[in-house]
Amino acid sequence: MPDATASIPTLPLDAQGILELAARSMFQLFSSVSQGMFLVDLSGRIVWVNEGYQRFFPDLGIASLDDFVGRTVEEVIPNTQMRRVLETGKPELIDLLTNRAGTFVVSRIPLYDEAGAVMGAIGIVFFDHPETTLQPLISKFALLQRDLDDARRELAAQRSQQLRGAGDRRSKYTFASFVGSSPAAGEVKRQARRAALSSSPVLLLGETGTGKELLAHAIHAASSRANGPFVGVNIAAVPDTLLEAEFFGVAPGAYTGADRKGRDGKFKLADGGTLFLDEIGDMPASLQAKLLRALQEGEIEPLGSNQLVPFDVRVVAATSRDLLHMVREGRFREDLFYRLHVLPIRVPPLRERPSDIPALVEVLGEDLALRNGTPPPELLPEALALLAAQPWRGNIRELRNVLEQAAMRSDTQTINAEQLRAILREAGEEPAPPMDQAALAGGPPAPDLLLRPLAVQVAELERRAIAASLAANGGNKLATARQLGISRATLYGRLENPDK
Repeated sequence: MPDATASIPTLPLDAQGILELAARSMFQLFSSVSQGMFLVDLSGRIVWVNEGYQRFFPDLGIASLDDFVGRTVEEVIPNTQMRRVLETGKPELIDLLTNRAGTFVVSRIPLYDEAGAVMGAIGIVFFDHPETTLQPLISKFALLQRDLDDARRELAAQRSQQLRGAGDRRSKYTFASFVGSSPAAGEVKRQARRAALSSSPVLLLGETGTGKELLAHAIHAASSRANGPFVGVNIAAVPDTLLEAEFFGVAPGAYTGADRKGRDGKFKLADGGTLFLDEIGDMPASLQAKLLRALQEGEIEPLGSNQLVPFDVRVVAATSRDLLHMVREGRFREDLFYRLHVLPIRVPPLRERPSDIPALVEVLGEDLALRNGTPPPELLPEALALLAAQPWRGNIRELRNVLEQAAMRSDTQTINAEQLRAILREAGEEPAPPMDQAALAGGPPAPDLLLRPLAVQVAELERRAIAASLAANGGNKLATARQLGISRATLYGRLENPDK
């Protein structure tokens, strides 16, 4: 029976000796770093087990070492696939094994004799309780897989729309289009994904330029109505006198100049799909009652008609106004507010997720490059730090405008901080100092940066502390972990996912 703890004897330094030394060293290494290890012969009988594996005996119903060694592997380890390795001679380097002892990450490696025939196999348990040990990796993989699926659906939708023509009413975006991995961005996408599973009205709340319309498209694309039409109407862009016809349609010959065939309204066009009511806070009071009745009854009456037309739509509304304040002032109907305020989602402003700015700059830069037929702009680190520190009252729309101006004015692909400062000043804004420079100067953050969720600010402070400690310790992660008072595993987790 092999002894993994025996000392390695001195061997001649020829090829065979080095090979034997390597085999014994690897055997020792696996035995010491694994959670458990055992050997089986060609018949599948266990011939050796190390001490680490013996701690699983009670859960497997094994009373002693003698009850384990000498028995076939299937008798003592439920659900094992070791027999397959013995029969095929093919290793299984990573697999999940679940039985009454728990869930394990295991490897099964065949052993060969001098003639190259299978003579047995080695079983290694690398992790027990992988749901805890590997949770960061599993979560990261699940997130990447979900975003990949979203991107694939978006690409398929775009191709399908190109084939059908521009007149088709389908969603243009999915959740993959909402760029950002910060806690704030992750939370809004989580809420929106949950809302997509429901048929209740959704109310998107947030400042202008935060991406509310994009999220409305994404909710529709992820819902059971994805194959139906997506119809949007910007209430603020339609004159009050035309809004009723825009919503409910017009009967043939309803008034002088009306189309002889009539015209369908947005409710009818969205039948079977999603109706997006953008800037719902701008709806005139005279129309709010009619909208409420349509939503309650599920039917509309076109202008100039006395016929009720049923419809089936899921409503997603959005506004940059404070609707509750408008209700208190009597400028928005309370009953309509509660009819729409079933699944409210607050879309965070850009200043609450500054860590998303580099990714947004990359995506916006690539889009500008495609539209203009030019290479994407490249921002220097100080320029990115400057952008991350700005309040962005116009949010992503304002960021895009600044990038576009900088790209058009620059004689090279590279954009520096001074170019951005000039553009911001021309827009009447005094640029805040770059985020890292403000921290190094020891000065207080800008007031706007303090008015953000605490989790966002704590995550930002963690990133700075880790970066400073790594720099002070020359990149030594063990020294960094000790200086910060955290484990190496925690440090690695923060470095791989800085927003957690």
